[in-house]
Amino acid sequence: MSREGAEHALRARADERDRISGDLLDLESHTTYQLLKGASLRGATERRWAAAQESLAGLWSLYDAYRAVLRDAEQVRAARTRMGADQLARLTELLVGTSVVVRAATKPVEQRSLIPQADQRLTLDETVARMDAAFREVTATLNDIDAVWNAVLPRLDGTDADLRRIRELERELGEAADLGGQEAELKRLRATVVEDPLGAAVEQDLDRLARLLAGARAEAELAVVVKGEYARRREDLVAALDRVRAAESEARLAHGAVVVKIALPPQAQPRSRVDALAAGLDALDASADAWVLRAKRLSALEGEARQAAEQAQAIAKALYGLVGRRDELRGRLGACQVMAVRKGLAEDPATSELYERARVLLWSAPCDLTTAAAAVENYQRAIHGGKR
Repeated sequence: MSREGAEHALRARADERDRISGDLLDLESHTTYQLLKGASLRGATERRWAAAQESLAGLWSLYDAYRAVLRDAEQVRAARTRMGADQLARLTELLVGTSVVVRAATKPVEQRSLIPQADQRLTLDETVARMDAAFREVTATLNDIDAVWNAVLPRLDGTDADLRRIRELERELGEAADLGGQEAELKRLRATVVEDPLGAAVEQDLDRLARLLAGARAEAELAVVVKGEYARRREDLVAALDRVRAAESEARLAHGAVVVKIALPPQAQPRSRVDALAAGLDALDASADAWVLRAKRLSALEGEARQAAEQAQAIAKALYGLVGRRDELRGRLGACQVMAVRKGLAEDPATSELYERARVLLWSAPCDLTTAAAAVENYQRAIHGGKR
């Protein structure tokens, strides 16, 4: 090597050494690396991390040998201000030649041979390539473990927060749910993920447990709300039952008024639901059930009361609508009669018979709406020559 080449190569190697030293320090200060040091691992993670540690030990051994060569080269360069041929030859040997000695590993006795293993000699470039391969293996292991922990541990924390919140709500309610099994399963999942993230397959179990505890938390929160609002909501429910009674009374009145005018089937008789709803409220008042169950039953009663009132109102409207339908058919019949007179069909015996049949049906009490509507339709077709 020329003097300039040797100077340049030595500076480049010094910069390379500093960069590698910084990378190794960053690796050892990495959060996941610190967590794994001395951690109790098992399964696939234990095997992978053991291999990574072995590679890291080899990396440090290579790095020590690499630094020793550079230290020798710096001492050769510092020996004289102006390098001579011997110095340049030595520097060339150190910086370009196979100057890094890798000692043969000491193996357990059961893996040894009586023929000694030779040490390896590498160039600085070959040494850096080996260190880089080992470094990548270690960082790949850290990244894979990190990926699982980053994905699963926050979800475990969230599920654990749900469980703690449920316990707080239970104390507020003065009740306790049987969640011992879920708590134990959560601990088991966390231990699995912490000790063997690379071999853990907990997604399905965690999804199921998270849904269960999220649902239990929502129920407990609702129960707390219901407990605080129970007196007011009970009063509102009593008022809602009064509205059901009024709506059902209107439906019965509508039925009584319409049944004398329109022929109704037996199933058109309105059925009352208010007594059953009132009994449900009385049972809820006397219940010793947990507030979670009472919250569900109160919400169900509120919904049923709304539905019962709406149904009774709809029945009354539909019943009065039947009278309106009869009146509409009467109007159609009158309009058709006017048209028959215009067309000169008023005196036609067949047409007149159809008109009379429809009139009798519509003015009979109770009126058979289905038969009357068909009679009006027949009369209308006769006027239009068989067409509507």
